[in-house]
Amino acid sequence: MSNLPLAPLLLLPGMMCDARMFAPQLHALANVAECHVGHIGGADNMYDIAKQVLAQAPERFALAGLSMGGIVAMEVVRQAPNRVTHLALLDTNPRAELDEVKEARAPQIAAVKAGDLALVLREQMISRYFSEQQPHRMLDQLCLDMGLDLGPDVFIRQSLALKDRPDQQATLKQFNKPTLVLMGEDDQLCPLDRHQRLCELLPQSHFVTVTKAGHIPTLEQPAATNAALTQWLTQ
Repeated sequence: MSNLPLAPLLLLPGMMCDARMFAPQLHALANVAECHVGHIGGADNMYDIAKQVLAQAPERFALAGLSMGGIVAMEVVRQAPNRVTHLALLDTNPRAELDEVKEARAPQIAAVKAGDLALVLREQMISRYFSEQQPHRMLDQLCLDMGLDLGPDVFIRQSLALKDRPDQQATLKQFNKPTLVLMGEDDQLCPLDRHQRLCELLPQSHFVTVTKAGHIPTLEQPAATNAALTQWLTQ
């Protein structure tokens, strides 16, 4: 066996999620990467969130982000492209937020301020996370636990950051390093056209669709997700 140090991998979770979103990957990838999970709840805009991530990151690293984590990853690439050796974008979107989605943010924030974080998480977010082909009570509860542990202040900051995020299509056109674009085939939040656009933009992209998975394939179909990430990391 080689005694060479493992290459660093920085994982960025989705909105109102933490390292538990990547629990299967942290276990499965331990032999091929030194895994770190970034925190993306410390600011209310993408620029500052990415600056905070970079301040805690290794000097050079592979970078994987899911959903909001992918959006933050694109801003990390914009700010420090030379520090990122590989990029994986999972169930995410390179574009600025649509007006109709922006309009939904204010009532959600008001509900959370009024004490209804659990209700917003359950009814407006978690209910759309997983494939409709099978029940996911344990995964629903895990996502609720993550969100409640992070709390209302993080929800509000992340909501504002997503609402005002920049379009990153020009950024991705300039990133010419091994890139995995992965989506759950039943993703209701980031559908196929977003991922097709990512592949069009990224010169070295490889596209993987995970069957029987929705917005969070890392939890719903970990074996297939782990296989794709391992192949990407070892390129």
